[in-house]
Amino acid sequence: MEVKRMISLEIMNTDKFLLMPATSQMLYVHLIMAADDDGFVSNPITVMRKTHLNPGDLKVLIDKEFIISFDSGICVITAWRVHNALPADKYTPSMFMDERKQLGVKENKEYTLNPDDMIYILDDNTSKLIKK
Repeated sequence: MEVKRMISLEIMNTDKFLLMPATSQMLYVHLIMAADDDGFVSNPITVMRKTHLNPGDLKVLIDKEFIISFDSGICVITAWRVHNALPADKYTPSMFMDERKQLGVKENKEYTLNPDDMIYILDDNTSKLIKK
């Protein structure tokens, strides 16, 4: 069974999203399609190149906090948990545990690296949120 990736119309209808270049918007959609069950993308540069986009488009997504980029080159879709949930029997935890352990989840269910914004942490083996 193929898992559908959700792209929120709420996010895509915001001024913050629509004021980005169309190429950054397009890259965001392609990154969502390449993400694992926790919203991690192992190859954002490959996705960027396959879509004939440029590093500036990726930088815009990072600067506008649509994605979080790690030193390892991996990135995560910030709003992933807001719009994507899988039943436990279909969920496969991300293999990027080092990066996953750095993340917390805000009250609005967006990923964050900021400890002051973290309301939840992620269970190591499931997609469950644990109150911090």
